Amino acid sequence: MGGTSGTVRAQHGDNSRVQGVQRIRAEQREPRDQRVDAAAARGGGWSLVVPLKPLALAKSRLADAAGAARPALALAFALDTVAAALACPLVADVTVVTDDTTAGARLAELGAFVVADVPAAGLNAALRYGAQRVRERGAAGVAALNGDLPALRPAELSLVLAAAAEAPERAFLADAAGVGTTLLAAGPGTELAPGFGGASRARHLASGACEITLSGVPSVRRDVDTPDDLRAALALGVGPRTAATCAAYAAAGQAPGPE
Repeated sequence: MGGTSGTVRAQHGDNSRVQGVQRIRAEQREPRDQRVDAAAARGGGWSLVVPLKPLALAKSRLADAAGAARPALALAFALDTVAAALACPLVADVTVVTDDTTAGARLAELGAFVVADVPAAGLNAALRYGAQRVRERGAAGVAALNGDLPALRPAELSLVLAAAAEAPERAFLADAAGVGTTLLAAGPGTELAPGFGGASRARHLASGACEITLSGVPSVRRDVDTPDDLRAALALGVGPRTAATCAAYAAAGQAPGPE
């Protein structure tokens, strides 16, 4: 973390300097698995921070389509996201920031640290607090990860984190729509400075964070806010908890499924 190599390049054109825009582009000079192995060999691993609203309030844009299934879907998304993250070889640990005791207990069973949302001041405040807590435990690299990535693949997350490790300070991955952000990483000694919500891709670019422009990592980009998002995630292949929840409710006509 904190440097660049021949496989990941930080591009700084004159315009990007003016706008605070930096990007990381992965080159195909060596196989991706070698990049992941190299990052793993450097040791340490990333500490991930995952925010989660109380389930009764989560995923409000799925309310009309999912009905009574909405809280269960939100929990399933988080469980599949955290399980996949914990299976990633470049992840040292996962901390979930939530005030939902039911979700917290289930996520702790998976092996995640769970902390209360002490600031209670929204998404970015929760992420800043979570990052502070993991740094107090001695974490070096910290990354904020959306909790609604039910199709997340550990191997794809490894590629993204390996690229983030080559950034000078902070790096992020845009969502599938190219508007939001699904992951923001900060190397050792660097403040996370999250700017999630809405058009966060532009916000993170303007803050000086490098954009990770890897192809082939759709599961890390595919967050779920709407029924169309969920159908897209199902087409990629979701984790077992999301699959089971969707199947159970779809049978009753209460949740969206693949068309």
